[in-house]
Amino acid sequence: MLTTKGKQFYLNGEPFQILSGSIHYFRVVPEYWEDRLLKLKQLGLNTVETYIPWNVHEPKKGQYCFEGMADLEGFIKKAEELGLYVILRPAPYICAEWEFGGFPGWLLKEPGMVLRSSDPVFFDHLTSYFDVLLPKMVPHLSSNGGPVIAVQVENEYGAYGNDLEYLNASAELFKNAGIDVLLFTSDGPEFIQHGSMQDAVTTLNFGSRSGEAFAALETFRPNSPEMCAEFWIGWFDHWGGEHHTREAADVAAEYEKMISQGASVNFYMFHGGTNFGFMNGANHYEFYSPTITSYDYDALLTEWGDPGEKYFAVKNVLSKYREVPEENPAPSVKKSYGQVSMNAQMSVFDYISTLKPQNVIAPKPMEELDQNYGYILYKTVITKQGDLEMDTTPIRDRAFIYINGKLERTIYRNDPEKTITLSFPNEENILEVFVENMGRVNYGKHLKDKKGITENLWIGNQYWFHWEVYPIEMDDADFAFIEGKDKRYPRFYKGELTADAPADTFIDLEGWTKGNVWVNGFNLGRYWVTEGPQQRLYVPGPLLKEGKNDILVMELEGNETCSITFTDEPKLG
Repeated sequence: MLTTKGKQFYLNGEPFQILSGSIHYFRVVPEYWEDRLLKLKQLGLNTVETYIPWNVHEPKKGQYCFEGMADLEGFIKKAEELGLYVILRPAPYICAEWEFGGFPGWLLKEPGMVLRSSDPVFFDHLTSYFDVLLPKMVPHLSSNGGPVIAVQVENEYGAYGNDLEYLNASAELFKNAGIDVLLFTSDGPEFIQHGSMQDAVTTLNFGSRSGEAFAALETFRPNSPEMCAEFWIGWFDHWGGEHHTREAADVAAEYEKMISQGASVNFYMFHGGTNFGFMNGANHYEFYSPTITSYDYDALLTEWGDPGEKYFAVKNVLSKYREVPEENPAPSVKKSYGQVSMNAQMSVFDYISTLKPQNVIAPKPMEELDQNYGYILYKTVITKQGDLEMDTTPIRDRAFIYINGKLERTIYRNDPEKTITLSFPNEENILEVFVENMGRVNYGKHLKDKKGITENLWIGNQYWFHWEVYPIEMDDADFAFIEGKDKRYPRFYKGELTADAPADTFIDLEGWTKGNVWVNGFNLGRYWVTEGPQQRLYVPGPLLKEGKNDILVMELEGNETCSITFTDEPKLG
């Protein structure tokens, strides 16, 4: 059991320094869990830390998933097999630059519900989820002979609210479920006042100035253990921004300051992995900034699992204070499979013609239509002629506006101009608005980020009623191509890759603009070549099979080529 006395952690009665690294099992294909964990152990670390995302494990209300990449217990067991301890962070909110900070989108269907609070509506949903999740954790606790030594109650709550009743009630859920290992909270040094609890260890999240951070902890809670639960050694990227990096020497120097004084440290991230599918989050400060598909984070291991300069710099530091394994991990095998022709193609509008619409009086957001991710088409008739102004404020996040089948405008929620003028040439016009959900906000005051069209559109000084709505969640990429006549984007493109021996590879999307790629039905994630910084998508080898592999591209805006290239080199910007 992990306990504390003064500034010291003790494990089974012996002084223990937590030397940990973050690996999110839900960002790594299961076939690679052992490889990544082994590389963590080869560095000289003794613990792996992971968040647990609610939206992965309860994607639909009352429907639970703990298989494949969601096999939490499988990940814990693999760590145990390798002799590693485990820290779990199942707080309902994880941030992590993950979609909606880990909350399931269906929570937003609840009118007036207060997230991350003692609001009974929210807490009832949380309790139902924990009733399923927590019993899966109990057998793996160190008190039951397992590797789990600590569990987080809430995550960076001091940077969000001050509902102590909620924090205490959350802790009681853990205790009532039999979670009897050490409980902790984590916040930035400036937020520990409202994010801490009396019966949980206060830990810190920061990337530099560790001395100042621990001094703040000593002032707030004297003589308590010093632990950096998130030592930010890199940073995440957003579309349209630069690729973030941090000098290895800088990371190693700050790390040495902490461990030389006996502090416990968790690298965030040891290995970042990938925001597969539609699971990237977004930040919203001055502007809405969706996170890219790669979660490389300039971590100790790259997105594809290779050790970087930081890995060896940190290992050199650790070797000064304890014995570290002699062996070092080698880079993985990567392959160039060459060019793949994407000859079969179909407009998304031809696909939509096979779907049955939902009829609504006024546009509703995705969440109210039981849709979590993907795209959605809204369609109505405008019985008015001339140039009409439209207020685009309710549209989230990026949309293509068609009038009588012709693309008239592409809009984005960051556009400074919220009122646009559209020309309706006929007395009766078909208006179609195709909307892309680019990822819900994962941090701060804009956390409740509904998608689609959130309320009726004001067009030509009036609201327009009676709409057809077509949710396109794309959770299943296995659908029949039809010989449609619609030439509009978005468009699907289909091709085949023949692989003699599957290995890691990267898809180069030069000549394409924006969209998603599926490999054998698995959604690799988004690309946005014209915005960058990421130009290529990582394809883990286990997603491929020997022989023929189905490749599907959904291009939203336009392409100059009908081929993609599988190469052995990444390009993050």
